[in-house]
Amino acid sequence: MNKSQKSFNLFFIIWSGQLLSRIGSGISVFAIGIYLFQQTGITSTYSFFLLCAFLPSVLFALVGGVWADRKDRKLMMVAGDIVSSFGILFTIAMLLFYPEKYWPLYIGIAISSFGAGLHSPAFKASVTDLIDAQAYSKASGLIQLAEASRYLVSPIIAGFLITWFSLPMVLAIDVITFFVAALAVILIRNMTIQPVYTDKKERFIKDFTKGLTYIGNNHTIFRLLYITTFVTFFTGVLQVLIVPIVLSFADTQALGIIQSVAAFGMVFASLFIGVWSTTKRQYTILSWSLMGAGLLYLLIGMSTDTVLFTMTAFCFFLTLPFVNTSLEVLFRQNIANEMQGRIWSLISLISQIGMLVALATTGMLADRLFNPLLTEDGYLAETIGQIIGIGPARGSGLMVIISGIFLVLISVCIRERVRDAKEVFRHSYL
Repeated sequence: MNKSQKSFNLFFIIWSGQLLSRIGSGISVFAIGIYLFQQTGITSTYSFFLLCAFLPSVLFALVGGVWADRKDRKLMMVAGDIVSSFGILFTIAMLLFYPEKYWPLYIGIAISSFGAGLHSPAFKASVTDLIDAQAYSKASGLIQLAEASRYLVSPIIAGFLITWFSLPMVLAIDVITFFVAALAVILIRNMTIQPVYTDKKERFIKDFTKGLTYIGNNHTIFRLLYITTFVTFFTGVLQVLIVPIVLSFADTQALGIIQSVAAFGMVFASLFIGVWSTTKRQYTILSWSLMGAGLLYLLIGMSTDTVLFTMTAFCFFLTLPFVNTSLEVLFRQNIANEMQGRIWSLISLISQIGMLVALATTGMLADRLFNPLLTEDGYLAETIGQIIGIGPARGSGLMVIISGIFLVLISVCIRERVRDAKEVFRHSYL
């Protein structure tokens, strides 16, 4: 067995633990969220719970990213899993002793989310330590497969478990998966070469500022970052609008089927990338996959048929792993190893701003501006309404169509930049 294959096998051991951990985390989020909604019947309690599960990990990833360049990354991964498991253990204890109170559920999931913020940048940076550059794309595909499992496998498992077992028993499974993931890291830690970390005496602010300066001085990373942020924003737009669009012509059962089928699209694409993809021609792959995503947005926005919408959603989510993998490989190729942790944390934070902006503005724009335009008496009913239809959620469809147009424009800009770069290269040798 050659050195490259051995390194990838060690990565695969860590990834297997992370796959179980992601499934376990998805089970907890799904089970607790369903429990809260069933107990209160208030949607805002569920949305606030999702915010507690999302925001701490994004914010704390800034600290985690700097630490990942200053401390042992694998020990950080273990520490992150321990913190996350403590959050779930706290939730279990509160459910057993104070079952009538709901505030401990928010605190527990927030603690677990903080652990994820400690773990995630260390894990991403460790990938560069473990494998050769030729295997970056395969590793990215497998990582996305683990992430997709939270949306595909976890709800199915959680839905079965919560009908047979109490919530504390269901959450105990998540705790077990955290310890399995930590054990996998511990087992391979001494089998790999530990990277040289930066001076621990440097102040955090100075170290963090270096990350910002590094991005500002690297034009390639900066361009990739704003592409990622735009893609994240338009993905957030669809995430907000897909439910009202589908429910305008189908029932909740159909909505669940569509979401499951869409998740399968991510799984299939991630598996394909993990087995067959390479690190070559990533800008071309990025451009074409964004083009495909944008065109599929147009179909999603115009569709009012359940079968067509399901097929289109599947194909759209099939393109996402190619977009994400291309961006991740391009980032990884342009970031020095000693800067991986803090740069990845900044990439995560800045790109998630796109998602936060989408979540904060999309619903308001749909309700107050776009949906009224395409009602029976709406301003666009006799023009655009003749093409995409009129109704309570057709304005939301129009927003998705506009998002698709922007994605297509971004893909064209990327292709033109690659073409210009090839022309410069060709003329330099004439």
